[in-house]
Formats: sequence, C-alpha cells, structure tokens
Amino acid sequence: MRKSIMTGTLAAAFLATGFGQVHIAEAAENPQAPVTRGEYVVELIKHLGVEVGDGTSITFKDVPKELAPYVEKAVELKLISGINKDTFAPDQKLTRLHAFVIAGRSLQMENAPLSTLDKFKDSKNIDAMHKQALANVAAANILKGFMDGTIRSTKIVTAGQMANILDRLMDNMQTTPVEDEDKVTLRVLGTSDIHTNLANYNYYSDKEDNTIGLANTAALIKKARTENPNSILLDNGDLIQGTPLGSYAALKKPLQKGEVHPSVAALNILGYDAATLGNHEFNYGLDFLGEVMDDAEFDWVNANVRNAATGENYFKPYTILSQEVVDEDGEKHKIKVGITGIVPQQILGWDAIHLTGKVTVDDPIEALEATIPQMEEAGADVIVVLSHSGIGSDTYVKGTENVGYQITALEGVDAVITGHSHLKFPGDYADLENVDSGKGTINGTPTIMPGSYGSYLGVIDLDLELVDGEWVVNDGTGEIRSIEGVKADQEVLDAVKEAHEGTIDYIRQPVGETATPINSYFGLVQDTAAIEIITAAQTAYVKKQVAGTKDESLPILSAGAPFKAGSRENAADYTNISAGPLAIKNMADIYHFDNTVSTVKVTGAEVIEWLEMSAGVFATIDPASTEEQNIIDAEARSYNFDVLDGITYEIDVTSPAKYDRRGTVVNEKANRIKNVQYNGKPIDLTQEFLVVANNYRVGGSYGATFVKEDKSNLTVYAYENREAIVDYIIEKGSINVTPDNNWKFTAFPANTNIMFRTADVAKNYIPEGSNIEYIGEDKNGFGKFRLK
Repeated sequence: MRKSIMTGTLAAAFLATGFGQVHIAEAAENPQAPVTRGEYVVELIKHLGVEVGDGTSITFKDVPKELAPYVEKAVELKLISGINKDTFAPDQKLTRLHAFVIAGRSLQMENAPLSTLDKFKDSKNIDAMHKQALANVAAANILKGFMDGTIRSTKIVTAGQMANILDRLMDNMQTTPVEDEDKVTLRVLGTSDIHTNLANYNYYSDKEDNTIGLANTAALIKKARTENPNSILLDNGDLIQGTPLGSYAALKKPLQKGEVHPSVAALNILGYDAATLGNHEFNYGLDFLGEVMDDAEFDWVNANVRNAATGENYFKPYTILSQEVVDEDGEKHKIKVGITGIVPQQILGWDAIHLTGKVTVDDPIEALEATIPQMEEAGADVIVVLSHSGIGSDTYVKGTENVGYQITALEGVDAVITGHSHLKFPGDYADLENVDSGKGTINGTPTIMPGSYGSYLGVIDLDLELVDGEWVVNDGTGEIRSIEGVKADQEVLDAVKEAHEGTIDYIRQPVGETATPINSYFGLVQDTAAIEIITAAQTAYVKKQVAGTKDESLPILSAGAPFKAGSRENAADYTNISAGPLAIKNMADIYHFDNTVSTVKVTGAEVIEWLEMSAGVFATIDPASTEEQNIIDAEARSYNFDVLDGITYEIDVTSPAKYDRRGTVVNEKANRIKNVQYNGKPIDLTQEFLVVANNYRVGGSYGATFVKEDKSNLTVYAYENREAIVDYIIEKGSINVTPDNNWKFTAFPANTNIMFRTADVAKNYIPEGSNIEYIGEDKNGFGKFRLK
C-alpha cells in the first residue's frame, strides 16, 4: 500500500537524521510548508518503492550521509543530476517546474504533443528545454494546474502539492501496464600484461611488493563479481614471461608434460573464461607454449597466427561462451559471448629464431574482419576482442604494431580489452579522436587497458536488452580499478606457492660480489657499469666459443643496452645494485630478458650502420635554440640503444637521425656517428668484425639487417646472455666494473639547453666530475637532468 505524504514514520526519520528539521513537523500539519530538493527526492524514492544502496557512489559533497542513499538512487534512475558535479543543494527550495520534471522522468511513455500545454495560460513562460517534460506529465494527468488555468512553474512547491504530484504519479504507474523487459548488464573483467607477476612480490628487490601481482588483482576480481554475478573473466596475454619466476618455469625447472605452469594455475583457480596470446608467449618456442596451454581450464584464442605449412589457424581463432545470466526481473537467460584475439605481426621478427618457417601472421585488422562474421554466424550475441596490441594512433598505417584504436571501430565489435603498451585506459590516449575517457569508450566501443603486472583490473559493463528474440547492446562503459590498498588473495598465493618458493631459492643463489655499484640511471646518455658488465661477459663467453676455430682471430665487438631504463614511464624500472654480494636476482636485474647469445659477422661499414640505427633513440637537437630540449625520443625503447664495446665513437645529435626508433630509414644521407676508431685508428670499412648480441637483436630487430640470406654469418648459441654474465662473475669472484667511456656525444653547441629524464633518485648517483646536473623533480617519480 502506498504511503501518504509525511507519515509519522517519515517525519521521525527526518528528525532523527537532522535533515529537514525546519520543515518536517510544519509540513505534517501544514500543507503550505515549502519543500526542499532533498525532501522531495526522499519522498519520491520512497513512493517508487525501489531499494536504495549505501550512498557511497555520489560525487556531491553537500549531501549528508543519511540522505545520500536516496540521492544516489535518484541519480542512478536518472531522475536528478545536480547543480554541478560537486553540489546537489539539498536544502534549496524546489520549484513546481522542477518537481514536475523530476516526477516525469520516472514515467515510461511516448512523448506527448507539446500542444498538450496549450490549455495553460502561462505555458509560454516554460523554457524550451522543459516543455516536453511538462507536456508528458500533463498528458499523464499528473500536472493539472490551478483553478485559474495556470501552472505557476516558478513558485515553490508545497507539501500539499508534493503529496498530490506523487499520488498522481503512483496512480499513473498502477494503471500503466509495465512490460516484462529482458534487460541484463553483462560485466567483462580483464587483465593484461601480467608477465608472471603472480604473487605480490618483486623478485629483483627480493621482497613483498603490493603495487604488483595477480594475487592482488584477484581481490578486485572477486569484489567485481559480487557486484554483478553476470560476469566473465578474460586475459589479454603476455602472461608467461617477464620475471625470474617466468625464467625459472621455462629454463631452470622446465615445465614437464602434465605439469601446470604457475600462470595457468593462477588463471584456473580464478575461473578465467578465455585468454589470448601476447608477443612474449612465443619467447620460449612453440613446443613450450603448447605445453603451457594444454593444462588450461579455459580457451586460448588467436585469429591471426597461421600454420606456415597448412595455412590453417595455428590456434583456435575464437570461442563462444554460453553464459547464463539473470535479468532485472530475476529471470535466467543464456547469452552467447564470442571471444577472439590478435597479436602484432612483429612477433615474426622478435622471435624469428622460434617462429621462422613454422608460422605466418596475418594483419590483425584483416584477420578480425574475416573472423567477426564467422562468430556472428556461429550465434555470438556479443563480441569481445582481446587485442594484444597497443591503442596506438587515430591515424592508421597498415602493418603498424599498435592497432587497438582501429579495432574499436570495426563493425560487430562490442568491447575491446587491449594492452601490450603497459599504459592505462581510461586515462592515457585522451587526446585521440572519438575518445570518451569519462565513459571509457573509443569510437563508442567500451575499451580498457589495465596497465601491467596486475596493477589494475579492467571492468566493462554492457547493457543488453532482448529485442525480438535477439540480444542488443544498448550501451556500455569501461573503467580500470587500481589494486592499491587491497589484500593479496590467498587462493592465488597457494596456487603458485611451489613455483614462487622455488624462484626465491633460485634468485638467492650467490654468484660473487661487486666492488662498485651497478645502475642504469644514466645508461642513455653515457657509458655505465650496467652495460659494461654485459658486454664484458659476452665477450668472454664468445672468446671461449671461437677458440680454435677460423673465427678466433676476428676482432670481437660486444653489444649491450640499458634494458631497464624507465621504459613505459615507469620510474622504478632501472637497474640499481649496491656494492657487495651478487646473487642470481641481480643478474635478472642487469639482463632483463631471457635472450640467448648470438653473433653476426659484419664489416666496418656495417658496424657504423649498426650504430646509426642505435642512435635513432635520440631526438634531433636544434643547435640554434636556447630553449630546453630533451635529447631522448620519448617514444623510443631503451633496449634498442646498443652500445658497441671494442671500438670508440661519438654521436652527434645535432645531425638528423638516419633511422627512426624502429630502425627504419628516414634520412638516407644523415650521419650521426662520428670518429669511429678501432685500436686507436679510424675503423677499416672493409674489415670483418664479430658482433656479439642476442637472438632478439639478430632475429628480428635491426641487427637482422646484417644477417645474410643463407645465415652463413650468423651463430645462435643455446646459452642465455644472463648465464654468460653469471659465468663471468663466478670466474672472477669479485668484479670492479668501471665504464671505459668508449662512446660520448660530440660537444653541444654553445647556449643549447640539453636535458633528459630519468628516475628522480638518480640525483643521488651522479658520477663525480660528470657533465650531468640535476634540475629538479618531474612527474611520475622522474627527475629532470641537464647535460652540460
């Protein structure tokens, strides 16, 4: 039974909360008492009989907590908005106009003709934006007007008038047949780029770290499922590589048939529904990947990798989940959710050693354009794309690595989970065309990119309605939720316990000691110990391998890069090892990737070309400018900056780059590399050298440029670069790594202001007597430094 206006119970509640004390008693006895916005909302929600929440989601700062649940529900039902996002003004007197407008928003009816208002003498005073709403309530007999035929829209609504408005509204709702609408909000939860960060543990610092870890993400997953049980859970790839745990499971205690990879064990225990493959899934070869995949209790999908021999999809191109959901009326339905995924074509280069001749990779956009109609024909009601590709740019270039933006615009795609770039969306990419960061959509498609290492959970909510027997996506939103402040999930910790403890035992194995600190803070602007130890160890290893062979007399040049140097705007991503004991964990910190030693024979001319490619990480400095100029291309990756030890040379950053940061020629005649010398003399352009690098560099990065078609000048050793470093330190026992400063920038023109960014803590590690000067703190944990 409907409640009468201002019942004793309501009045008591108002008095108990302290809200509306001035008017409640008066309103109960005096129908002429004015009504406030807050009082009206409470009565309306109570009359509608809807369940209220706890009020914590509202953004208004002036709503008392006792009133908040009612205001929250009114906002949710789209009955009210507010003065602005921070202000609701609950004590402000409510006009008759707004009382009718708010009430009318709860009606389910077709718009009435505006001529409905013609019977009111003062209807011309109603502003255009509210005329339709008032016409609707007038047609519904909620707005009747005064005896003199007026509305008096600007007058304050009284308690008696409020009672009449709400009673008429309830009468209208009782006499209007309500359709049994089949509406469902399907929740899509997503993770990406976990990189074997399963426990809340940093294996490099060898301590608990609650800024990372799927165990922390799991707490958010379980909470999100509680909020909406109509949920599916998906992973977007780069799952099995990236920490010493990944190396341990692949190389130190290799996965055996029947054993479950710890990453898969974690996904199994959390009940993932599907996953796609990232580029790093291919780092250990297809056989190992197959062993990882075969114990999953969920489907792996990929639509653009094909068997090179047969041309068939190498993996399952898509899966369709028959998801049971419960609609708003408590009825159960089955929704068919189609899941597919893609990986960048560039994996053919990045992991050429493992993939050449075994697979081909289709253009991701073309692959999805072919796959999506197949999914629709197979009955998919909803299609979600797992895009292990960054969002990229709103300008499309065929063959580009990051195509997430273009995927959101494909016909038939209802939601996109993207990653690969380790960034965040909503958040990053706000400046692209057709991006709604507030709603979490790109080109109208709900999209999420949940950072990396388990730091965020992506949440997509799709509003579906059953129309003429088919599920239609009416709307959708995307958001990411931070793991900050959550407690690690014990189920996940238990699932990975054996591998986690085995990894800790492994990384704590001692190998030697260093007399000097080793860090990579300045690895992009000067020679550093972090690179020197890599190149020295590689040279020592290869010298032993070529001893007694025809290559023994070849001069050896060793390539090393600052693998950890703040990549992807991560100020914690630097090598920093104190003087003292060294353990395996430090080796993983020095050499971040699971590469294997490789050599390629090149000429002196090709050595210079190699260095020109490496110098593509630098911006071009304007020698005439006195403005601040960043010497490093912000989009470049530090692991592409090879230092070649065994020669000396200079880099002239006032010269345009010959190659861009991807190793593509952009200025054929440019020449940044100057004064290249071997043994104190200008390098002989025809002399042959043996360059030591890694399988990534010679397999698909710019080092592959120098590999002959028959690969007669290439040798790939089945030995990790990291192991070569371990051997070197064990043999030496104690090392004293001092940079030999074999490279430098040519002198900067007078009056130029050259700066770079590195971790702000690097100010404590500026080498004595260097040309580096600390400027001040920058954003995201970085600092600004000047090169003098």
